Amino acid sequence: MACHSVAIMSETTVARVSSFPARLARLYGGLALYGLGIGLQVESGLGNDPWDVFHQGVAVRIGVSIGTVIIGVGALVMLLWIPLKQRPGIGTISNVVFLGLFADGAIYLLPTPAQLAFQSVYLALGVVAIALATVLYIGAGMGPGPRDGIMTGLVRLGLSVRLGRFLIEITVLAAGWLLGGTVGVGTLVFALAIGPLTQLFTRWFPLTPAPRAGRT
Repeated sequence: MACHSVAIMSETTVARVSSFPARLARLYGGLALYGLGIGLQVESGLGNDPWDVFHQGVAVRIGVSIGTVIIGVGALVMLLWIPLKQRPGIGTISNVVFLGLFADGAIYLLPTPAQLAFQSVYLALGVVAIALATVLYIGAGMGPGPRDGIMTGLVRLGLSVRLGRFLIEITVLAAGWLLGGTVGVGTLVFALAIGPLTQLFTRWFPLTPAPRAGRT
């Protein structure tokens, strides 16, 4: 997300942005772009990323918007930070509050494509938007998203990044699919493309080790 990010980046790896307002702009710009990416992928109908398969499945079952579920799940996930000894930052709280709102706004405003060609364009733009958004909001250095924090905590407990990510994402993907979330070619495209795209965008928005005192 993500936010709700699926790209794996160290919590100690943040961008050196010169001022607090610039970091805020990067944070909220990233969250807005992430919400747009979610909206594009959901509206494509070709398959969501694992967390949004879960969010959509829950939304279908209880009759609320995906954004509402994103907010609710984000808040609940933060409860798991307590035993994992994770500390939230401004970016963490902002992720919980705003990502679902941005996603719902994008879904409301975007027309739903009926042809495969336009669905494919939506999917491609959605994955690219989420990759860029990940670099922006994590690079702001104001705290990881609530879902990112679970994996960071598991790594601290001794799990590898790869295993921690796999266990979390396969669990939410399976649960979301059983609940009625959309799994399809878009889910596979996301899994294959998000890492390379995120790495590509770090060339334009580099992530560099920041001093410990400057972390949030």
